[in-house]
This record gives sequence, structure tokens and C-alpha cells, in this order.
Amino acid sequence: MKLIIGNVSKTYSNGVKALQNISLEIPKGMFGLLGPNGAGKSTLMRTIATLQEADEGTISLGDLDVFTQKNEVRQVLGYLPQQFGLYPKISAEVLLNHFAVLKGITNKGERKDVVNALLHKTNLYNVKKQNLGGFSGGMKQRFGIAQALLSNPKLLIVDEPTAGLDPVERNRFYNILSELGEHTVVILSTHIVEDVKELCTNMAVINQGQVLLKGNPLKIIDELEGKVYQRTIVKSELETYKQNYQVISEKLFLGKPIIHILSDTNPGADFTPVKADLEDVYFSQIFGSNTNLKSVL
Repeated sequence: MKLIIGNVSKTYSNGVKALQNISLEIPKGMFGLLGPNGAGKSTLMRTIATLQEADEGTISLGDLDVFTQKNEVRQVLGYLPQQFGLYPKISAEVLLNHFAVLKGITNKGERKDVVNALLHKTNLYNVKKQNLGGFSGGMKQRFGIAQALLSNPKLLIVDEPTAGLDPVERNRFYNILSELGEHTVVILSTHIVEDVKELCTNMAVINQGQVLLKGNPLKIIDELEGKVYQRTIVKSELETYKQNYQVISEKLFLGKPIIHILSDTNPGADFTPVKADLEDVYFSQIFGSNTNLKSVL
């Protein structure tokens, strides 16, 4: 089963063009949708999840038309939005059981088996009697995944799932999503490059409502090989370097600024070549005006 998005556009009433002719083909597996906050990622996720209408375009999931067969799509969809509410005074087991009823799992025995299996999968079984108000951020995210999996979805959408998680919880979440991606179309919408690097075999970079780049992360990185250089500079020199070079990123190391630039030839001037990574790809698309990567399959 594939998710196919064709020329989808959405403009809000205030004039903001949230989506501009978005076209993507997403097969089974982990797909990373990478972009800064406000890029249009959440708008696209809500549109795929049948929660809002597009102005133009088409979306199909297998044989289903997402815009005209909303109820059928919802039967095979799991969705973990960026923000979701929980009842703090109800236990994980009770609330997940309630969601299972709403999903149509009416047989009590079957429902108990499904709930227990999902609590095990998300490593929450040992705290299933605990009220959700006492859960950490990572535990709440894992509960969100459990409820999203109740219908055994063919398509799972997770929107900014690791934001605010500590490294241990993030790795635990990675493991859950990686396992799910073996059998399901999973869309991971995030602004965190590490998420896509760890999990995804296909990806797209989106900004200002447009797809800037799509393809296989490793092949995309190869396209920048031999073109990324770095140098440690004095902070006061940064603007001068931005005027003279295509600076794609800047970061601090031991309190000193290090810049990465994009150049087809060795720029000299004490720059050293560095191995390109996905972060360089991302920043080259968001901040590098002359980068000519569009689709690397």
C-alpha cells in the first residue's frame, strides 16, 4: 500500500499559503518529513489524517480517496498529533480500553488482549494501573502511540513525536517506530534531523509549504560529498563570511563558532573539507539559496 499525494495546496483565510503543490509518493516503511517549525508539516499531516480540507490536489491511500472516503481512511489510520490531551486521573489501562471501545473492539476478551499487547509493545505494561497525570513526557508519547495502533493501521502519522524527550526516551521511541515501519506506512513529521537520520529510508525536506528535496537520505548525502567545508572563526567575523561564502550552518564548539559552507571547489582560506551528513543537507536546503538538489531516489 502506498500513500500518493498529488499537487496538494492549502491557503488559510489570513492569506498564509501553508501548502503549495505538494506531491509525494510514500511507500511502506519509515518516511521522514523534515522541516522547520511553521514549514507546513502539521498542515499536511492534518490533511492526510482527514482533519481538514485541501483547496486543491488529490491524496490516495491504496485504493482509497482520502478526500471522498474519509470514514474508510479513518478505519486504517493511526494518528499521533503534535499535541494531544489525556485524562490525568484515569489509568493507562482504563483509558486505552475506552479508546478500544470507541474503535469498535466490542468483544471484551479480544479488547483485553489488544490493550495488553499494546501496553507491552510500548513498554507501559508495568505502569498500566498508574494514572496518566503521573506519566513523564516520554511515557505520554508512548501511550499516544498505543492508542494510535488500536486499529492495526495501514498508515501511521506521528507529528513531532520526540520534541522534549530526553535521550533515553527518544531511543525507546525510535525502537518502537522502527519496528512499526517494517509492516506499515509510517510518516514521521519532525524538525529534528536526528530523528530522520536514525529511522528513515525515504525523506522529504519541506519549507514554506513547498517540497525542496525528496529521496533516500544516504543518496542525498552522497550528492553533497566533497562540497562541504568547515572553519573555526571569531564571532565578529560571521557576517563577513556570510557575505563571501554560502554558509549553511553555524554552531559552537568549546565556545567557538564553527561554520560549514557549501562550495564546488576548495575555498582555501584555512577551510577544511568535512564529510557531509544529513544536517548539512537539511541546512543547505533551508539556508543555501544555490543548492541544486531536488530528487534523489
